[in-house]
Amino acid sequence: MKIILVGASGTMGTHLSKVFEQEYEIVKVGSKSGDILMDITSTESIEQMFKQVGPFDALISTAGPTHVGPWKTLTYQTFRKGVEGKMMGQINLVLIGQHYINPKGSFTLITGALSHDPQLNFANASAANGAVEGFVRAAAIELENGIRINAVSPTVIEDSPQYFPYFPGDIPVTMKQLEYGFRKSVFGANTGQVIKL
Repeated sequence: MKIILVGASGTMGTHLSKVFEQEYEIVKVGSKSGDILMDITSTESIEQMFKQVGPFDALISTAGPTHVGPWKTLTYQTFRKGVEGKMMGQINLVLIGQHYINPKGSFTLITGALSHDPQLNFANASAANGAVEGFVRAAAIELENGIRINAVSPTVIEDSPQYFPYFPGDIPVTMKQLEYGFRKSVFGANTGQVIKL
């Protein structure tokens, strides 16, 4: 089974690549390091990545840059970071990737608890997450050839302690819980689901 892992050099991607590459062929894609370099904000870069990889069975995305900062710093320009990165970047992975994925393959995108449980400084991420979740539900009823799509939605994760102060009262998601959320999406039967951790 060939799995494309976008965001492979990030905190989540590093963990997932370690556990999944023991069982499957993992193609690591990142903006700065990996088997293939890709700019998630560029449709040309995404298309080139898929051409390099060729047919594949599953795509996991843990990527999605957003703007983090106080509400008063949000402008059209700063808000575009989440729109072009986490929202359109991941949507384009599916819009373009559907032409390369094998029948009965799957897409798994990353969102987060901020879509339904907003926190200070994360309005951009909340909006991007909500859009991606809506896209996943809609795409699931129209994707053909038995292709599935889901999103994994964690709160703050245990290997990112620098974000703990932004999520007061939230119990961090363990890396094992994160792994099994992605396993449920990739290897389960569900589609159009937002898997909340």
